[in-house]
Amino acid sequence: MFFIIMKKIYNGKVRRVEDLGNGELLLSTSNRLSAFDRYICDINNKGLMLNTMSSWWFENTKNIIDNHLINTNNEDMTVKKTNPILLEFVVRGYMTGESETSIWSMYKKGSRKMYGFTFRDGYKKNEKLDDIAITTTTKGIKDIPITETEIIENGYLTQEEYDYIARSSLELFNYGQKVVSEKGFILVDTKYEFGRLDNGKIILIDELHTCDSSRFWIQKSYQERFEKGLEPEKLDKDCIRDWIKSQCDPYKDVIPEVPESIKHKVEEVYLIYTQKLTGKYLK
Repeated sequence: MFFIIMKKIYNGKVRRVEDLGNGELLLSTSNRLSAFDRYICDINNKGLMLNTMSSWWFENTKNIIDNHLINTNNEDMTVKKTNPILLEFVVRGYMTGESETSIWSMYKKGSRKMYGFTFRDGYKKNEKLDDIAITTTTKGIKDIPITETEIIENGYLTQEEYDYIARSSLELFNYGQKVVSEKGFILVDTKYEFGRLDNGKIILIDELHTCDSSRFWIQKSYQERFEKGLEPEKLDKDCIRDWIKSQCDPYKDVIPEVPESIKHKVEEVYLIYTQKLTGKYLK
């Protein structure tokens, strides 16, 4: 999650942000894992893996849209300072999700009109959508779904700016799906964040196609498991979300301490994705 910097240093749930005072920020990515809008636990090497993932994607998508990356050094990333646009653009290819703002959570309760889209009857959990959907939320203490019309009417973006971001988001998602498919994965959904430079130019910020910001499933076993009504094999932090939801209501209850076996599983799936994507072996 990215925030407007009001002080020299800001500590978020996952990242520490320092304003270097020269139009640049230093982002230090910790091993902290957050879910359900709260800190959950630490995962070994998570900061290094997230930066390795994002850096690879930022370098390989500059032809689609410019981004804030200047350079990376292990857990640290130097980036261009922007004025963040206080919206999260979530691109979805499948009917899934466990959070309050996910389309499956709302769909199973009977909602068919969400985020300005109308979804047909008959979807099953984890089913591929007929069409890719961009679902947007506001950024704040609580994420609130918002439609394209509301974004324009409330002055978040002009129509031209919205169209540019929506087009760029779809291009990023389509490219991401193509790349990870060649690695044996499915890019299920992901979030994008954007900011404005001083000259008004909109660029991509925060992170890109990481296991924190995206869902990835194993491609080879997806169809068979879907037909049997089984959950897909996952390469993202859903493996910890699923465990938490099996133990409590994360929006109402105190979340129990995460077992070491679950933490190790998360570390393992992040490592598999990082190494398959980048070809870099991380110890």
